[in-house]
Amino acid sequence: MLIDFLNQNKEQLIISIVLIGILVIFKYALKAGTNKIAKISGFNVGRTRLMFKYINFVFSFFAFFTLLLTWGVDPKDVAWLFSSTFAVIGVALFAIWSVLSNITSGVIMYFSFPFKIGDKIEIHDKDFPIVAIIEDIRAFQIHLRNDKDELITYPNNLILQKSVKLVSKEAELSDEGFD
Repeated sequence: MLIDFLNQNKEQLIISIVLIGILVIFKYALKAGTNKIAKISGFNVGRTRLMFKYINFVFSFFAFFTLLLTWGVDPKDVAWLFSSTFAVIGVALFAIWSVLSNITSGVIMYFSFPFKIGDKIEIHDKDFPIVAIIEDIRAFQIHLRNDKDELITYPNNLILQKSVKLVSKEAELSDEGFD
């Protein structure tokens, strides 16, 4: 029974193994590149792990649908599945679009945010100006600690929309701080 299955589906099995091998190699190369960027830029380990989760999700999603096509599922059926899935996700996430905006901003901040944990920054907001030290950068928000030792969570999408000034770098804070 198993031998018959292997003989009948030899081509799909070989293509699947090669495809999974290529995807695994590409995924680890992308993770190695992300890790190299993290080390060069001095990013927090938690931020790097978050990026690895995003990479795993994207590659798993891509591998699943590519394997469906390899095993003979009609492309129209895959397109129908894609459109139905995205329609349901789109309707479900429409009400929480800001969550997606914050996650996307978190990814952008990982690669291009000029400030690091420990830096003292000033956020120029006319209604609520903030001068604080960056305590943590997460998927949805950035944690800031002000001079009154209050924890402020600031959404990632807003930090990219506001003007932010570096008051002092992490190394300078040990001398200056919030005394």
